[in-house]
Amino acid sequence: MKKKNNMKQSTLVFALLVCSLWSFAQQKIWTLQECVNHALENNISIKQGQNTLLINDEDITAAKGQFLPSFSGSMGERMSIGSGFDPVTNQRINNQTTHSFNYNLSISQNVFNGFRTLNLYKQSQLTRETNELELNRIKDDISLNVVNAYLNVLFNKETLETATAQYAFSEKQLSQVQSLVDAGVQPKANIYDAEATLSRDAQQVTLAENSFNLSLLSLSQLLQVPFNGFNVEIIEIDSPSEALLYTSVSPVLNYALENRNEIKVAEKNIENSLIGTEISKSGYYPSVNLGYGFGSVWSESKNDFVKQAFFRELDLFKGHNISLNVNIPIFSRFQNKTAVAKSRIQEENSKLNLEQAKLNLESNIQRAFTDAQAAFKAFEAAKKSLESQTLAFNNSKERYDIGAMTAFDLEQARVQLINAESSLINAKYDFVFKTKVLDFYMGKSLTN
Repeated sequence: MKKKNNMKQSTLVFALLVCSLWSFAQQKIWTLQECVNHALENNISIKQGQNTLLINDEDITAAKGQFLPSFSGSMGERMSIGSGFDPVTNQRINNQTTHSFNYNLSISQNVFNGFRTLNLYKQSQLTRETNELELNRIKDDISLNVVNAYLNVLFNKETLETATAQYAFSEKQLSQVQSLVDAGVQPKANIYDAEATLSRDAQQVTLAENSFNLSLLSLSQLLQVPFNGFNVEIIEIDSPSEALLYTSVSPVLNYALENRNEIKVAEKNIENSLIGTEISKSGYYPSVNLGYGFGSVWSESKNDFVKQAFFRELDLFKGHNISLNVNIPIFSRFQNKTAVAKSRIQEENSKLNLEQAKLNLESNIQRAFTDAQAAFKAFEAAKKSLESQTLAFNNSKERYDIGAMTAFDLEQARVQLINAESSLINAKYDFVFKTKVLDFYMGKSLTN
């Protein structure tokens, strides 16, 4: 009975622990920095890039090993049945069975192969450096995507708050119209107009909620975390100022051309292609190989003139051999020639790829700078428009309250105010993101 009670208690404690962890997961509020960090730690493309670096490390180790001598050993036993010759009388012997055993230890060292081994080692190091730069580029792109998705959540959240505020206003307006109708000041038809307006605002709230949830879903999928219970910290983004705007594109462009990973990757590819040409040229050089071997052999048949014990005979026939081989290429059926020619073409392609990368980067930065300038102008225009529409709506509201304006005209003024508010929200977040893109090219933190 006591054991059963202890088991029940353990089960209860485990259930409470699971519920606590689940509740904590549901209540967790993700900050922008946490979202970026989580993406960088768990993104599949980043993990694949990290595995590529591990493979490159093994390639470097293998390239280093090419400088070392190779060592091998072999042994074998052989039995032959059939005719043979007596080694003493040189007479043919029929139905002879011969057993033989041999072993051999050998060391081989490449002395010279046209610097091929050295260049292969350099190439393996360059390949790792290139892949590391490529991994950093992927991390930068993922960070920018997370920031964009996070800002989209904030944008939709603010849009939802605006729609909710408009719905609350319509509810209040309906109540006010109801009071005026009951007092006989306004016709009953105004109630129907107010109810229709309230229904439209309820629909806008529903659409805004759906957009907000979809933006949360997109961010959770980007982070590869469960959507259920996922939520983010709502950052209050004040009205951005012109101070966020870059006055000139030149500093951004100069910094990016010197520091962006895509440019460094293209430069590393040029270095790699140059080494590839040197590796191809090694086929024109002679190769020198030094070898050393040690071994022995034992054999036995019933017709042996002199028989020795197994280990005695192995000791008698043991021997050393040293070899020096020089291989001089004379005609390789144009293989070396075509290999060098293809390598030089690859050099030109690598240089063209660098120029293309610079052009693409310059085009992207110029476009981002122009977009940021336009986004700021749109934001300033949206602010002025909202100020004007707010004054116009307040004036219309006052006229409506005294009966100098119809409900339809008031609704038109309200719609224009809602459009102005939506335009301002959209322009604000668009401007903030466009400045973040320029910060991205300047190597600044995206989470500040």
